[in-house]
Amino acid sequence: MAGAERGPRERMVFSAAQLIRREGVGATGMREVAAHARSPRGSLQHYFPDGKEQLVNEAVGWAGRYAGNRVARFLAALPEPTPSGLFAEMVRQWTDEYESEGFDGGCPVAAATVDCARTADSTRQAAQAAFTRWTGAVAAALTGMGVPEERSRPLATLMISSLEGAILIARAERSVRALTTAARELGPLLDAAVTRPATDGGPRGTAGS
Repeated sequence: MAGAERGPRERMVFSAAQLIRREGVGATGMREVAAHARSPRGSLQHYFPDGKEQLVNEAVGWAGRYAGNRVARFLAALPEPTPSGLFAEMVRQWTDEYESEGFDGGCPVAAATVDCARTADSTRQAAQAAFTRWTGAVAAALTGMGVPEERSRPLATLMISSLEGAILIARAERSVRALTTAARELGPLLDAAVTRPATDGGPRGTAGS
């Protein structure tokens, strides 16, 4: 996720997302974001005049774009893209992180939803938009692999909600058990939804980040 080529504003949004996914919104202050981004605290006020809520919303938006763009990279890593293979790659992103770095991090969109959905409607809307973008990318990939359009979006919702739930359980158990179980059990159902040959081109050509 890191990138030295980011400008100061982008670094602060990125830093906010990383802190939110580990500490939650409540424990992520402007001072902590500035320190993580190695930026003067005054620059936060310059780039985010509406304060912490604006920064949180932009961090949530960044996370939604990141998750959506990753779908094409997951597909490109598969010799023969299949729905189960795509979901396995989505899961592997998290099992690799947890096995190498520990279980401190979660999804920043989920964290912001839990912390702010009741008290900050703009953050709830940002989280909704992020999940919509991610779901759309997964659904487009499923359609490209031969899943009927009327099933692609419901299955994409199932994949993302299963992944988010497994992430939560993994952090509670300090184990990847729930993640690997979700991939193993959901994979056959996803592949059974394919009713026609995959289309040429499609989501594999989408730029990732």
